[in-house]
Amino acid sequence: MNKSKKILVLGSGSLKIGEAGEFDYSGSQCLKALKEEGIKTVLVNPNIATIQTSEGMADKIYFLPVTPYFVEKVIEKEKPNGIMLSFGGQTALNCGVELSDKGILEKHNVKVLGTQIETIKNTEDRKLFIKKLNEINLKTPESQAVYNVEQAIKVADKLKYPVMLRVAYALGGQGSGVAINEKELRENAKRAFAYSDQALIEEYLGGWKEVEYEVVRDSYDNCITVCNMENFDPMGIHTGESIVVAPSQTLTNKEYHKLRDIAIKVIRHLGIVGECNIQYALDTNSEDYRIIEVNARLSRSSALASKATGYPLAFVAAKLALGFSLIELENMITKVTKSCFEPALDYVVIKIPRWDLEKFKHISFEIGSEMKSVGEVMAIGRKFEEAVQKAIRMLTINLHGLVGNRINFNNIENELKNPTDKRLFVIVEAIKKGISIDEIHNLTKIDKWFLYKIKNVVDTENELKKYGLENAPKETLKLAKQQGFSDFQVARCLFKEKAANMTEKMLKVRELRKKHNIIPVVNQIDTLAAEFPAKTNYLYLTYNGDEDDIDFKNKKSVVVLGSGAYRIGSSVEFDWCCVNAVFTLKKLGYSTIMLNYNPETVSTDYDVCDRLYFDELSFERVLDIYEKESPLGVIISMGGQIPNNLATKLHKQNVKILGTSPSSIDNAENRHKFSALLDKLNVDQPEWIEAKSIEEADKFAEKVEYPILIRPSYVLSGAAMSIASNKKELEQYLKKAADVSKEHPVVISKFITNAKEIEIDAVAQNGEVKIYAISEHIENAGVHSGDATMALPPQFTYLETMRRIKEIAKEIAKELKITGPFNIQFIAKQNQIKVIECNLRASRSFPFVSKVTKYNFIDMATKSMLDVDISGNYNTLDLDYVGVKAPQFSFSRLHGADPISSVEMASTGEVACLGNDLNEAFLKSLLSVGFKMPKANVLLSAGPIKSKAYLLESIKKLVEMGFKIYATEGTAKFLDNNKVKNEVLQWPLDKKEPNALTYLKERKIDLVINIPKSYEEEELTNDYLIRRKAVDFNIPLLTNAQVAKLFIDSISKKKMEDLEIKSWDGY
Repeated sequence: MNKSKKILVLGSGSLKIGEAGEFDYSGSQCLKALKEEGIKTVLVNPNIATIQTSEGMADKIYFLPVTPYFVEKVIEKEKPNGIMLSFGGQTALNCGVELSDKGILEKHNVKVLGTQIETIKNTEDRKLFIKKLNEINLKTPESQAVYNVEQAIKVADKLKYPVMLRVAYALGGQGSGVAINEKELRENAKRAFAYSDQALIEEYLGGWKEVEYEVVRDSYDNCITVCNMENFDPMGIHTGESIVVAPSQTLTNKEYHKLRDIAIKVIRHLGIVGECNIQYALDTNSEDYRIIEVNARLSRSSALASKATGYPLAFVAAKLALGFSLIELENMITKVTKSCFEPALDYVVIKIPRWDLEKFKHISFEIGSEMKSVGEVMAIGRKFEEAVQKAIRMLTINLHGLVGNRINFNNIENELKNPTDKRLFVIVEAIKKGISIDEIHNLTKIDKWFLYKIKNVVDTENELKKYGLENAPKETLKLAKQQGFSDFQVARCLFKEKAANMTEKMLKVRELRKKHNIIPVVNQIDTLAAEFPAKTNYLYLTYNGDEDDIDFKNKKSVVVLGSGAYRIGSSVEFDWCCVNAVFTLKKLGYSTIMLNYNPETVSTDYDVCDRLYFDELSFERVLDIYEKESPLGVIISMGGQIPNNLATKLHKQNVKILGTSPSSIDNAENRHKFSALLDKLNVDQPEWIEAKSIEEADKFAEKVEYPILIRPSYVLSGAAMSIASNKKELEQYLKKAADVSKEHPVVISKFITNAKEIEIDAVAQNGEVKIYAISEHIENAGVHSGDATMALPPQFTYLETMRRIKEIAKEIAKELKITGPFNIQFIAKQNQIKVIECNLRASRSFPFVSKVTKYNFIDMATKSMLDVDISGNYNTLDLDYVGVKAPQFSFSRLHGADPISSVEMASTGEVACLGNDLNEAFLKSLLSVGFKMPKANVLLSAGPIKSKAYLLESIKKLVEMGFKIYATEGTAKFLDNNKVKNEVLQWPLDKKEPNALTYLKERKIDLVINIPKSYEEEELTNDYLIRRKAVDFNIPLLTNAQVAKLFIDSISKKKMEDLEIKSWDGY
């Protein structure tokens, strides 16, 4: 046994594409496991929105960058005996390898627990990996490691195109891709070497089947496979982009056992301790295979496998790292078996990724070997058809299942050959058009077994369409429900006319099936293949069963609705809110029921709540559960916009909603009603109208003068919000916005330039504000609040403005009789304030304000909804330190996307750090999102004359600090006139040297400051090319004048060594 007294755990930092919420889940489980053994824990993770960085999880929490520099400082201060590297994704792993290589771990006597550094290198370094597998005569793709572009071309010529390019020590396939010819390979290789100094050129196994096994091994060489999964998509599509099915459905018994035996042999040979996954390519015609890779850490597939089997992989891995054996550890779910018992499933699980590609300009919708998805959903069913239809609805992208959607495709054959995020629906269309299953298989290389299952759903839809509500046979209805049809889909088949008030029709279908006694049953997750009775609280609903596995006797229960799939705009911060609500309910003695379907979260952990329904957050499903459980009430204000949107519908069906009443929610969400309310209260707001036609909109714009802000109602993260600076732009954006919210008209308002945005997060009880926190944005208005850099307490806001904000919040809370959490956004200019919007739910900044002020706002909000008095004196303004929240963008993954922030949200995650002043907290948080400090050369393109003037003093500071300034034409002239030394670089499109692009490609620039000239830049301009190249070549980029100014100010005042290493409880 390892007798460590104190262990350091590295987190994964901000959520980004390829490294998301699954590491909050694994890190939290690791901390729980260590706590159970009485070990002191120290956590380094700047992601303030996670559960693992909450009070009571680790003994000491450091909101600092997970980089060797800061981790070493924490080690010096805390003196831990051991360190865990496998619970924080690639970020923690890479940081640990570097600490070991530099001798820092050895110097401070810190022992790596679990899988050792040498083993990590053997799996991460492609050359070493292949060497290790050759020792035991196992097959890997024919390949060679290369260190520059020319070598890559040579190897590719030998292997024959197409070839696959992979990057060492990268996350989510970053930089990897298939190259069909030399030109493509050159481009891909140049980009790859900007991120890593080793790449791999290997034979391309397009069309083979991809299979994964999750494997667990202890230090006594006991080794089991916990779950095997297969990709619905063939090789060539990254697992993170693929639809994944567990357990595998199409392998023969022989194939399954062959790959399982190889997995165990490999993991034993490598000497991994804890959990890992192994990926194979399998040629189903010949049983030939290749081992693609092994991840010697918990990955996103391990989160999926844990949730699919109910086997707590991360918890077990942490215990094994301490030296326990699988034979000693009990299985937390079954309670009767030990952890060495392999789970056997009597259900099927399907994971589908969620993309948000339409938020970006100039981006390709094709999916491939590099990951672009931002989140995922998991559905459980007894049949493939049932699970896949559930999963499609869970994505909440306005699709109702495999059928019953309105999507059009121009060229079906082309779409089948080149998969996009809509490939499932292309297959459905192809089947409807009479293309044979064989032909679809030849074009897509997707297994025929899956294609026939999809065809079953299409056949059932055709059958249903023959009937109306009066004469639909009971058998057909039952079959449809067993294949995962929702009441909505059934209604669309039975009611022939177009969709007018579908909710009403849906309820008629619900009535009909209840009359026929077609009602879902609640199943427990049973992983013991019924050899022992299942004791778990882990549940799903299905129509493929006869009776409920549990009883519904508990009368003192409360349902919390979760936040669904992570996406841009709704992420781990809402999971934090849901989990904290559950913790408070438990403390108050209520039985808790959680409904969520996101496998990456802590809320879907087996031990967080009393009952976990892993199922849809739809109107239909919430009613099903409500009718079975008859709880005291439902909390909808914690999970972001998805539950919030159900408020009115549920209320009409007499579901008891706890907290603020649904009619108040509608008054705040509906722009008309909210605006009228502000007028009544005599509170200022930007001028607005509801546009029903383009002419009307244009007339309004002429009156108030451009720029104009366009925004639909009931949306999250500014979907389809834009700023128009002239009539042409106005017409274009109005069309886009009208597509987004059909039932709710589009609102257009005057956009106020050069104004500050300020937010208040608060909790009220019966209309009285009990606690509030005010944060200000560093950027001027025009950047979505989810993408803004925020400071708490405010640093530049007048006291008088803050007083007014508090007064207005009190008036609004009183008028809407708010009970629970709410957030209001204001715009301030020269001490005048206007209200932009009000959300009667927890906002994404609740974890940030709770942790910076050290008052748990969600705990108080939950108590307020259950009539527990929360009055008191709370100080949230007069703090001795500052918290700064910075956004994490994932533009390097989204090829072609323009890396600027606007009113539509683009960031995938965030971090927050604390400091003694604004400069310190700001620098720590920038470093936490991967920003590198510039050493010598800065490229400036300072935008409109106003921002050039605004930045002039800062640019002079850079020169004083010894930076060399390069500038594009206009900026260079401006600097010459102001006697600032600089060197001009030509615009990309001018094709003259010295050219800005050449300097970026050759990495002669350490920092790019590029301020866009207008709010919305459409065309592929010079500026866009500079911004995009900076991202592609991994060069720090600032595109906002206020942030650039604060950054220059901060580096002129603070050096790295001035950034204090202080734990959260030290402030």
